Amino acid sequence: MKIRAVLLDIYKTLLEVGPPPADADVLWEQLWGERLAAQPRLTLEAFAIECDKIIAREHAAAHEAGIAYPEIYWPAVAREALPELDRLKDRALDEFLLAHAQLQRTVQTAPGALKVLQSLVERGLPLGLVSNCQPYTLFELATALDGTGLSLASFQLDLCFLSYKHGFSKPDPHVFRLLAARLRARHILPGETLVVGDRLDNDIEPARLQGFPTWWYTATPAGGGNEGGWKQLGEFLSKPE
Repeated sequence: MKIRAVLLDIYKTLLEVGPPPADADVLWEQLWGERLAAQPRLTLEAFAIECDKIIAREHAAAHEAGIAYPEIYWPAVAREALPELDRLKDRALDEFLLAHAQLQRTVQTAPGALKVLQSLVERGLPLGLVSNCQPYTLFELATALDGTGLSLASFQLDLCFLSYKHGFSKPDPHVFRLLAARLRARHILPGETLVVGDRLDNDIEPARLQGFPTWWYTATPAGGGNEGGWKQLGEFLSKPE
């Protein structure tokens, strides 16, 4: 199989996701004090509840419009749930939302991922991202790559599908059809592009339906073919074509 491009999921593929910090509620209070100069009007849990209501409303409206897998724009949801955020300029708002995201879970680069990415960059293979994510995701990924010789610029902008920019998300077939069109503009076929992701339902199955070969990123491979961790993926990609 000749692979000429690689598209990667972010969460639980490029970035491992761990539990939230034990003192998240205390850090939430500190975040309000530092960024908003006030005591929290809502607890961390209450904020999540308010956001869930807004997200449910937006999803319902999208479903009415015929969008099967809608995506929200998190900064707008957060600002509606917390009007206090209107005091913040764009950069300060980004920093607040990133800090809030880090109270929900921790992230770090998946073991072995950097070595494989560096080898792909050295080979000149175009890399893209295909992720259900929000603006803070890019800050998290950039932080994880800092000092490694890699950066967000290692990924080709036209080969990145970031759901918050489009209003819909995986596993919508339009995600992979859109990427297929962009690849063809580079004279690369879907069958020459490997999609790497951790979810069969969101990543692997919809990509295969649009003609992409896939790699299922899993710590417990079942022996069914293109699956396993980053070490196995690196070995697969280094095989002679």
